Amino acid sequence: MTAQANDCGQPATGIHEVQGTVARSPLAGETVTVEGILTRDSRHQGGFDGFYLQQADGETDSNPDTSEALFVYTSHKAGRPGQRLRVTGTIKEYHDLTEMVALKTIQICGKGEMPTPIDVALPWSQPPESLENMRVRFTAPLTIIDHYQLATYGELTLAANDQITGTERFPPGEQAVAHSQNNKHHRVVLDDGRKVRNPEPVPWPTGGFGPDNTLRAGDQVEQLAGILDYRFGQWRLQAVNGPQFTRRTPRPSAPAPPGEGVIRVMALNLQNYFNGDGKSGGFPTDRGAKTLAGFRAQQQRIASLVKKSQPDILAVSELENDGYGPYSAIADLAASLGPAWRFVKTPGQDGGDAIRTALLYRNDRVAPRQEPERLTTGLFAHSSRPPVSQRFSAPGQGQTLRVVSAHLKSKSCRNASGANQDRHDGQGCFNQRRVQEVRAILQWLKALPDSDHLAGTLVTGDLNSYAREAPVRHFEKAGYRSLVHRIHPCNETRCRHHTYRFRGEKGSLDYLLASENLQKLALTAGSWNVNADEARALTDYPGPGRAGPWRASDHNPVFTDLQLVD
Repeated sequence: MTAQANDCGQPATGIHEVQGTVARSPLAGETVTVEGILTRDSRHQGGFDGFYLQQADGETDSNPDTSEALFVYTSHKAGRPGQRLRVTGTIKEYHDLTEMVALKTIQICGKGEMPTPIDVALPWSQPPESLENMRVRFTAPLTIIDHYQLATYGELTLAANDQITGTERFPPGEQAVAHSQNNKHHRVVLDDGRKVRNPEPVPWPTGGFGPDNTLRAGDQVEQLAGILDYRFGQWRLQAVNGPQFTRRTPRPSAPAPPGEGVIRVMALNLQNYFNGDGKSGGFPTDRGAKTLAGFRAQQQRIASLVKKSQPDILAVSELENDGYGPYSAIADLAASLGPAWRFVKTPGQDGGDAIRTALLYRNDRVAPRQEPERLTTGLFAHSSRPPVSQRFSAPGQGQTLRVVSAHLKSKSCRNASGANQDRHDGQGCFNQRRVQEVRAILQWLKALPDSDHLAGTLVTGDLNSYAREAPVRHFEKAGYRSLVHRIHPCNETRCRHHTYRFRGEKGSLDYLLASENLQKLALTAGSWNVNADEARALTDYPGPGRAGPWRASDHNPVFTDLQLVD
């Protein structure tokens, strides 16, 4: 690489000419010379192996459609932020990022003046492509909508406000899909400027992430300024100074205790509760914890969550399917909850999946009536998760409550074929399968023994379907209504009682669906936002009690208080 002594200030190609007015550079493949100010250096260890070069303020073309900055890919160490550089190299499109590579010359032209940051806002106040690699400043606070990659890659996804899943608000189809596409378009990733996996320390929040210095989805971020970058298919802010984080709402308290004569039912996806061999060995497990310490931390969080919620009946999914013996996962779970807890047994009927649904209860508050039932025919005959049904009553009450724990097929597209493939209507893969499972459950419920003392049926669990999707609608047509949605409906800007957060959008996958007669007996219903908005990184801190109930699972529990009458 060479540098000429007196080239600075000679005619050069404007960076706006390199960028052009469309995504692909009109000069891709050509060798050009540009001059500009080095605004951010990313040649540090773990960085992006280059630096950002932006046209000085007085040299721009004043066209808002063209970016005035360029990423220069090089390991050459010449230059530092604030200096003016003259660089010659080849223009290349790299995964939709316009950059200069294969440098021929690089020359330091002296001290320059940093370009003035462009004020921007979300939803994007101007197309982000027109600001690629430029200095920007967000004029309003942004909201954390996703922190899944926080501890893995040092990333936080931000938007103007929390974003709601399309099919939580709209029926499957064009409107729901357009809603989610619009959500994805109007966000930015706060990046730590490194391509390091599992960064130490975790960069956000300021001071380092930990149980006592954590982040929740819904928290606000202010003083966001830096370079607007495009990498790995997302617009990113490479921050210049540390942003400020604000907890907009405190962690919610556990539900108030149920009153006398009231039965509280709670449903919780356990996120793969596997206890190894049940004797402190057998780790890593197929789906759950990798170590005994990891399992104990998971168990502690779940036990804390359940005890603070005070349910009388607990419907669970994603429980290890390993029988009912003293070393089984369900026995281990019941023991961790306390001496009053028992579980419903259906040996030999739990399906061929690695996980199952189950029902647990406090025997000092409720008692099972009649024998439990499993749906083990048709779709649920082989490798599946058969729903389980059990009737309960409280002491001194003649009325009984039927509780069903169900877990429908996931949205994962693995092995999806034919009508179970993604129809691109917002419902994901295997929607037909989920609809068929709902129909089978409804037929099964009609065939179950009935009596004058049955107050009603409550179908609980992870249905892997948002509120406006076909499986939930089929339950509604049969007279079953979501108690949580009835009391806390989502609207355009508010959806407080969500249970799941996926890729920056939130909605409900977990339900308490009450039959017609039971709906009027519900005193309250809701979700406890103890899991879905908490950072996944919390699971890396297994110290006893450090995280309390927080992030016991990736799903929030849902609960209802029922006043049965004779």
